[in-house]
Amino acid sequence: MPLFEYHCQDCDHDFEVLVRAGEKPQCPTCESTKLEKLMSASAARVGGMLSMTSACPPSSAPPCSPTCCRLPQ
Repeated sequence: MPLFEYHCQDCDHDFEVLVRAGEKPQCPTCESTKLEKLMSASAARVGGMLSMTSACPPSSAPPCSPTCCRLPQ
């Protein structure tokens, strides 16, 4: 089961959820199904250590989501 990150368009809640094939995820806060799938950082095990790789698009591309790491916080 893959782990996905979502942003709820109804209540602005960001969350992660395991999604099985054919399932439609719901927001755990308001139970809405109006969700935007977010770009996630990938994790890879290299030599016994867990390393993170950036999932943000190049600076020439638009931001990947409302919570993009390139947007000012």
